[in-house]
Amino acid sequence: MTTTHFGFESVDEADKARRVRGVFDSVAPKYDLMNDLMSAGLHRAWKAYTVLVADVREGHQVLDIAGGTGDLAKAFARQVGRTGRVVLSDINEAMLRVGRDRLADAGLMVDAVVCDAEKLPFSDAQFDRVSVAFGLRNMTHKDQALREMQRVLKPGGKLLALEFSRVAKPLEKAYDWYSFKVLPRLGKLVAGDDASYRYLAESIRMHPSQEELKTLMQSCGFGHVDYHNLTGGMVALHVGIKC
Repeated sequence: MTTTHFGFESVDEADKARRVRGVFDSVAPKYDLMNDLMSAGLHRAWKAYTVLVADVREGHQVLDIAGGTGDLAKAFARQVGRTGRVVLSDINEAMLRVGRDRLADAGLMVDAVVCDAEKLPFSDAQFDRVSVAFGLRNMTHKDQALREMQRVLKPGGKLLALEFSRVAKPLEKAYDWYSFKVLPRLGKLVAGDDASYRYLAESIRMHPSQEELKTLMQSCGFGHVDYHNLTGGMVALHVGIKC
């Protein structure tokens, strides 16, 4: 049996996707509210910065992976204009449904596709931009997912990976206290689910550091990679360019 991590727990590799799907099935109805509460609204600023760095233009083809409730896709859909296209994708149908409905309510039509980031159902060199916000850490084979993202990008295309990362040393103790004491209680109170939010805190600690993820992206074929630390390294935006 090949094992991988599910938070701090070691699980059968084949079972991780099912368990991650269960987490997001549970949190989907309260996902946006919990994001606002967990980050004191900062997740909106982190995503706005990602949209700025993405520099999406009219006519661009954009793929938003693990797009959740559609925050990035919503911004991109307004930028690509009538000649462009945005695809919102997620492995979790419940999350994707929430995002698709939110975009429709805003008068924005995007393609919504349930798919696994490790096996993207798109042709080579199809997209100008690929984004993944707070989804990469949940993927079992991050290297395989990154290679797929590189594959579907056009030459010169840009990957934007926004993810929780390693906070600056002076913030570690306070951040750990918040993550493991406050966050599960908040999840229990608001979403009726402490276990899923405990997993989310654990999954952040198991995710590669800023430099480790940069090295991984380079090994997966991105010719130029850099990252931007946000909020003391609590979150990092990694940007990879396909040569």
